[in-house]
Amino acid sequence: MPANTTAASTKKKGRRARLLVFALVLALVAGVGYGAYWTVSTVRAPFPQTTGTIDLPGLSAPVDVKRDGYGVPQLYASTDEDLFRAQGYVHAQDRFWEMDVRRHMTSGRLSEMFGKGQVDTDAFLRTLGWHRVAEEEYRTKLSPETKKYLQAYADGVNAYLKGKEGRDVSVEYAALAFGNDYAIEPWTPVDSVAWLKAMAWDLRGNMKQEIDRSLMTSRLSEQQIKDLYPAYPYNLHRPIVDKGAVDDAKGEFDPSAKPSDTGTDTGADTGTGNGGATGSEGASGASAGASGASGADGGAGTPQGAAEGFQAQLSSLSTSLDEIPALLGPNGSGIGSNSWVVSGKYTTTGKPLLANDPHLAPQLPSVWYQMGLHCRAVSDKCRYNVAGYTFSGMPGVIIGHNQDIAWGFTNLGADVSDLYLQKVSDRGYQYGGKEVPFTTREETIKIAGGGSRTITVRSTNNGPLVSDRSNELEKVGEKAPVTASAPDRGDGYAVSLRWTALDPGKSMDAVFELNRAKDFKEFREAARDFEVPAQNLIYADAKGAEGHIGYQAPGRIPVRAEGHDGTMPAPGWDPKYQWKKESVPFEELPYEENPERGYIVTANQAVIDAEKYPYMLTQDWSYGSRSQRINDLIESKIKDGGKISTDDMRTMQMDNSSEIAEMLTPYLLKIDIDDPYVREAQKLLEGWDYTQDADSGAAAYFNAVWRNVLKLAFGDKLPKELRVKGECLNVRPADSTGPIDEQNKLVRECGQRAADAAQPDGGDRWYEVVRPLLKDEKNAWWQSPANRIDEGTATRDQLLKRAMVDARWELTAKLGKDVGSWSWGRLHQLTLKNKTLGTEGPGFLQFMLNRGPWNLSGGEGAVNATGWNAAGGYEVVWVPSMRMVVNVGDWDKSRWINLSGASGHAYSSHYTDQTELWAKGELLDWAYTDRAVDAGTVDRLVLKP
Repeated sequence: MPANTTAASTKKKGRRARLLVFALVLALVAGVGYGAYWTVSTVRAPFPQTTGTIDLPGLSAPVDVKRDGYGVPQLYASTDEDLFRAQGYVHAQDRFWEMDVRRHMTSGRLSEMFGKGQVDTDAFLRTLGWHRVAEEEYRTKLSPETKKYLQAYADGVNAYLKGKEGRDVSVEYAALAFGNDYAIEPWTPVDSVAWLKAMAWDLRGNMKQEIDRSLMTSRLSEQQIKDLYPAYPYNLHRPIVDKGAVDDAKGEFDPSAKPSDTGTDTGADTGTGNGGATGSEGASGASAGASGASGADGGAGTPQGAAEGFQAQLSSLSTSLDEIPALLGPNGSGIGSNSWVVSGKYTTTGKPLLANDPHLAPQLPSVWYQMGLHCRAVSDKCRYNVAGYTFSGMPGVIIGHNQDIAWGFTNLGADVSDLYLQKVSDRGYQYGGKEVPFTTREETIKIAGGGSRTITVRSTNNGPLVSDRSNELEKVGEKAPVTASAPDRGDGYAVSLRWTALDPGKSMDAVFELNRAKDFKEFREAARDFEVPAQNLIYADAKGAEGHIGYQAPGRIPVRAEGHDGTMPAPGWDPKYQWKKESVPFEELPYEENPERGYIVTANQAVIDAEKYPYMLTQDWSYGSRSQRINDLIESKIKDGGKISTDDMRTMQMDNSSEIAEMLTPYLLKIDIDDPYVREAQKLLEGWDYTQDADSGAAAYFNAVWRNVLKLAFGDKLPKELRVKGECLNVRPADSTGPIDEQNKLVRECGQRAADAAQPDGGDRWYEVVRPLLKDEKNAWWQSPANRIDEGTATRDQLLKRAMVDARWELTAKLGKDVGSWSWGRLHQLTLKNKTLGTEGPGFLQFMLNRGPWNLSGGEGAVNATGWNAAGGYEVVWVPSMRMVVNVGDWDKSRWINLSGASGHAYSSHYTDQTELWAKGELLDWAYTDRAVDAGTVDRLVLKP
């Protein structure tokens, strides 16, 4: 961007910020009554100093902080410790409120900030014990060097806080002070480490699916549940690694090896493939049958009354999980990401191009913070020259590049958690035919305004009893269906959680190792320590004629007993269902370097064909719609000698094509529609290219039809625990048989799930559910009952027609009668909300802290993954939280964008100054070299010893 343009833009932002500040003060004085406490200076006080000099004790030499026109800082230091001390200071300048809320969440201390309404959430978080695990990790696992960096970072944060009251740090503290005596505490190294636990929680794998399948047994048969969790479509959607196998003789993965025809401990043993949710024994799974959770012996064949109590307990657990603040997004199919890398052989630059866009919950500020960490001269005492996306509260760069390599992340989706039924008494739990005493500890939760609550955390060999944190869960499984071999249920079963993140590890070491890696070997060694959360890592460098590209699947992934596939709760009393002592060896995890095809795509699809791999990674992959579209776009571009440019990579990131639209629309166009108003809407689909642009009326109507197809065919048949809270149906009682009559009446049941977590969510799993049904026009899933307005349906075309009618009238209510005025963006909107006071605070604060809405293109299952939950509505619930395209080797030609802006201060000009560009799919220049950074510098601050 030319300098004069940057200056004009900065002045414009400054005027806008002043107007916002003025508006805030007027609103507070006029409408709230707190005018005596709130002034313009109250709002401006937390704004950071970005020019001149500031003393920062502990530095060995001055550190330069150079900010561009968007407030993005580049730090220049002479030692590693100076660099991370300065990073802590700058993070705190822009984002300390976010950091403070996050550390209170990870330590189960939200009640200290927000009062008694957070006690139950804190109790659950204390039971999980994230902060305790982080303390042990810091004390026993991390290298001395990492500890030194973490302490330097904490010292920088605390130097910023010294002498400041809350109102000097963030406007949210000023608001909090109206009814609270909260005081900010010093930052600690463990506060940084604990953030990785929160990240792991939101990326924990299939726990929600495990609960959902169990809940479905109250309404659906074994075969029906199997229908709703089809096997991964390897024939349609390519896995990440399509060659290679574990060499048993060497005990390592060989990317060039020919896989054997047999394997062990894989989905093939249960008949699922590595992506399906159900085995040859059906949806309940082999392990559940043995455990009595709802398997072949204890599921469909068990009297419904016995199963009912267990469903209630699982529903309560699901609610408890949903109430934990999701820092990254609603757990499930939406949590994903796109990343891909193309070899220099196929790029216009002659070197690799690497793209990444993690899909996370929209929040304000964005979870990411852009930053450069530069040693003035790279040497033994100062080893970093790295830039990219950081997490405020943690030192180092999470995703980005250094002077030698670039890397990106997507969620691997490995199944790293299991629920266990536990036979308990006051004294302990049953295991291997004996009673074993609990491991216990007491936790005291302090509450803002005074008072406290003490809880006892009980743990088993399969982790903490999460059921202790809910009244409904105190007697989990009181009526749980079990096999004859299960222990007497007595007062019921409890539920424990086994999760890899509850064991201390070395992921914080991996961050620094990755930041200074120079080649693929060092990159893989860094990945070895990245144990939790398990992520797909892609790689590129500029060495040699065309550079090198690579992929590594890291993570601590459990090895389960044969027959235990992680899809249902397992019997905690039976030793054979324990995880094996050793996880999947890192040497045997899939990877590849410079594959023949010349590119690598990771978008949460299956890592490798289950039949070609000896370990079960998960039964619940994302189903590969986005990944295959990216593969297809790359192949279409490079065929016949074509080359891919940086702008081509950006264009691919914004691809709005809908796989389900391409699949379903031809059937919709064949439906004979008599009603002229519905026919008018149907015509929108004629000639449509299946892209979901914000201004597309066809996309609006199709997605409304898809939502109604899912509701009629599947949603109305699901148990209340999975349906949207408050949406009510008249249904047959769960334990009823025979005809509906005066003695056996329909009952009114209302949904219990939050809108962003309900089913059917419309993700790409549902594409694979519907795909085979479209060819079976009389399948039972197409049957739906009559209501006061519509007749019942018995066939595919009848249900599709009813969905088209319902969609027409739904959009008439939302968008008006004139179909010519319809657009997808008017339905599909993004509002950025402050994660605390912007969602739970007084209305005036929500108005002042939140921004939007924006009308967005894209959708669920599209590469431009602006996700929405079809059960809950059209609102955007997860997004590409940032986008980057790295021009490997020629780093200054890389480009990036953040969802919001650098600042967490609501009236800073950098609060949401990147959002409009992000919504349009634009990217900003990403300066890296000294010359480029200096050319873009608007503010320069010197931190002095």
